[in-house]
Parts: sequence; structure tokens; C-alpha cells
Amino acid sequence: MSRGKKIVIALVIVLLLLPMAVFGFLYYKINNIDTNEQVEGVTNILLLGTDGRENESAYRSDCMMILTIDNTHKSVKLTSLARDTYVEIPGEGMGKLNASYFWGKEQLLFKTIKNEFGIDIDKFIQIDFEGLMDAITELGGVEVDITEKEMKAVNKLVPSTYESYNNPDKGKMKLIPGSGVQTLTGYQAISYCRIRDIDSAIYRDGRQRKVIMGVASKLKGLSLSEYPKLIKSLLPCVNTNMGSIELLNIGTSAYNILSKDGTIKQGQFPIIDEVHSKGGKYKDAGWVWLYDKNSVVVLKQFIFDDIPMEHNKYLNETNKIELNH
Repeated sequence: MSRGKKIVIALVIVLLLLPMAVFGFLYYKINNIDTNEQVEGVTNILLLGTDGRENESAYRSDCMMILTIDNTHKSVKLTSLARDTYVEIPGEGMGKLNASYFWGKEQLLFKTIKNEFGIDIDKFIQIDFEGLMDAITELGGVEVDITEKEMKAVNKLVPSTYESYNNPDKGKMKLIPGSGVQTLTGYQAISYCRIRDIDSAIYRDGRQRKVIMGVASKLKGLSLSEYPKLIKSLLPCVNTNMGSIELLNIGTSAYNILSKDGTIKQGQFPIIDEVHSKGGKYKDAGWVWLYDKNSVVVLKQFIFDDIPMEHNKYLNETNKIELNH
């Protein structure tokens, strides 16, 4: 991918979460691209967080979220797809959702999501954790409200994350001093995203969204002079199959929506309530989420009809539950 296109991707990631004062600055930076188009209807983009190690050619997607730019209902949504969701992977059989990425990268993941949930996605933005650590380090950390249990779990992961983090600006290793609202460094934030042994992977998805929201909040307080260095830190860690103009149109549409409302709506699938899903070890798949196939309507109506998941009438019904096993 060309450096110019990577710059556009980084700008769009930032653009989704910026205040009005910075909008003109970003257009000045990319004034060689002429675009005024708005994206109509509902556009879904798969956001992939990957954690592949050096020299690995195949690895699972660690974080999967659907970013929805809904110009019909004027809303922006971020929906986590649980990595341990038990699904049928085309050509590979039954397994965890994140195994789709291992076997066939984003194209097989697109097919799996389409076949399993009925959502047609063909656009993605991939960000690796090393680059996200750099961005958070450049931001001076992000504020996250953590529990006592989370704090203890993070501090167990911090030393190894710090040791593997190759950034001369990472400073001296520090543990998180307590619970409550804490400013997490880049390596602390990624350690927080990786917690999984104190609860379920669903809570892990929520922690990942909290870090993203923390980044969004921190971006709004930056001065214009700080953006070039931040964007430079994002360059090595992003990848997409979208062109520059398409990215800018999508970013502009999202910005126009958020500049009026400012709220990114959040969702999670499967519906974790021990009724419409069951978590546990299943056959030879390890620990998975079995989900109610009919509850897919809740996911689709959130994305396409803007009906909050918690207000969906289907969740009041218990006579249609059909777990996928």
C-alpha cells in the first residue's frame, strides 16, 4: 500500500472522532483529493484488531467490530462480534469466528459473517496492536475506568507487553496503581484489552471498546500541532481494501453525523444473557458461544433499522430460541 493511501487511512480514523476545529486542518493535509460526496444509506466496515507475531503469516483476528455509518438514521454504531462465537466457516467446517481470519483472512471472514448473520460486508480496516500502542503512547495515554479485579489482571500482563514493545518513548515500566479512572499508557492499555481469564471474552470486547472510546475522548483535546506526529505513528499499523476517495467520503459522512450528535452507539453479538446464548466447552471447538440463530434479527435491526439491542422486542420472547448446535 502506498504511503499516501496509508496517510488517508490514518486521517480517516482520526476524522471519525474529531471536533469541528480540526476538520479544516485535515482537509488541508489532503487537499490533493477532491471529494464532497456523502455516503447514502447504511455502510458497514469491518474493523479488525490483529495481534500477529513477527514472522507469522497466519493468525486469528483478536478483535472484530462492525463500524456502521448510517446516513438513513443519522447514527454511527460500533458492534463487537465475539471472537469465540461458534459458526460454520465456509470450506472449513464448524469453529470459532476468529478462525475464519486464520484460514482465509478478511475474505473468508466476510463470507462467514454473510452466511451466518446475513450481513453483507466487503470493506475492512485492519489495525495491529503494536501500532495502536504507538498511537496511545503518542497521545500520552488514555483514561479508562477499571475495576479492582481488572487492575490486578492488567498488572500481571504489563511486564510481558512492555518487554515486547519496541518503542524508545515507552518510558520506564509502570504498573497501574489502583482501580477507578486511570490514565493507561500504550502498553497498559493493550494489556487491558488482552485480559480474558477473569471473566468472559464478552467483557474483553467491552474493554476493547472502552479503550477506543478513551482514544476518541483524548483526540478531542489535542492541539492542531500534535496531529502530524500522531498520524505518523498510525501509518505502519493500518491496512484496508478501500480507496482514498471512498475512505474520505465515508469519513466525511461519519464526521457530519457525529458533529451533530457526538454519540457512537455500541452493540455486542451474540446477545449474552444465558437465554439467547450459552457459553462453554463444546465438542472439539474448545470454549465457544452457542447463540440463538433467531436472535440475529436483533443484530440486523440494530445495524440497519437503528433499534437499540436492549429495546428489541424479540428479546422478550423465549419460545423461538434455537441454539446453533
